[in-house]
This record gives sequence, C-alpha cells and structure tokens, in this order.
Amino acid sequence: MLRLSFAPAARLRVLTYQAFFTFQLPRAARSMSTAPTTHPSLTRVVTEHAPAAIGPYSQAIVSPPFVFVSGCLGFNPATGAFVEGGVEAQARQALRNLQQVVEASGSSVGRVVKTTVFLKNMDDFGAVNKIYEEFFGEHKPARSLVEVARIPRDGLFEIEAIASVA
Repeated sequence: MLRLSFAPAARLRVLTYQAFFTFQLPRAARSMSTAPTTHPSLTRVVTEHAPAAIGPYSQAIVSPPFVFVSGCLGFNPATGAFVEGGVEAQARQALRNLQQVVEASGSSVGRVVKTTVFLKNMDDFGAVNKIYEEFFGEHKPARSLVEVARIPRDGLFEIEAIASVA
C-alpha cells in the first residue's frame, strides 16, 4: 500500500511499507540452527510395500481427517527401478504404489477425494485415463491432470492423492 501526500510546494512524497512497518524477527526465527520436528497431531506413513521416498519427505502424512500422499512413481518396490513397458506400465505400478501407501495410512482407495496426475507427454492421456478408470472403478475422485516438463528420474507418470481417514 502506498500513501501519497501533497506538500504545500506541490512536491510529491511517497511513503512505502518500510516507513509504516519496521520489524525484526525474533532471534530464534532468524536462526536455522534447530530443525523443526513433526507436530504431534501429524503421523508419518511409512510402508515397505511401496518405494521409499527418494528425497527428504514422507510417503504420506496423516492429518485427520485426511491423509496426504506424496507423488507416487512407477517404481518396483523391490528393485527401486522403473517398471518396463512405457507409460502404461508406469501408471499401473504408480497406482499400485499409491494404493499401498493409502492402505498403510488406514484409509482405502475408495476414500480418495482428490488426485493430481503428472504426465510427461499429454499424448499419453487416453491410455493413462483408461488405466486410471480401471483402477478407481465406479469411484470418481476429483482430479487434476497436467503435462510437466520433467518427472523425477525421468519418469513418465506420477500421481499424488488426498484421502479421507475418518
């Protein structure tokens, strides 16, 4: 927000945010010396039946009444490598991995309320849509599907989800 005032000599004076709001963060907030811990109301989901997270994040976090599932890729949980067979095989495997994480949280695929699908190539939409429909059956969660420039480890398909645990 800018405030303008006119001086008698018709000079324009501009007062910025800095003039109105000057503050300093408490010392603890300025320091990165202590890492945050997971709040007691949240529960990390970890299952060996799906590939481990490939970075500093959880497979999922339960924050009742929902579980938030991180992006699942088409990795074989036993080998940690992508399954062979292109986007269709990766989509099927990623959906199986998603199911394992959702079930490890205490929820089920029928309680998924929202998914986000990431495709390397939108030309694969039709094939992926068919696999998605077979997987979810009559259950139709809300969904966004976008083409992205790159998926981790050069994957072709990734899916994340939010499910009810209540």
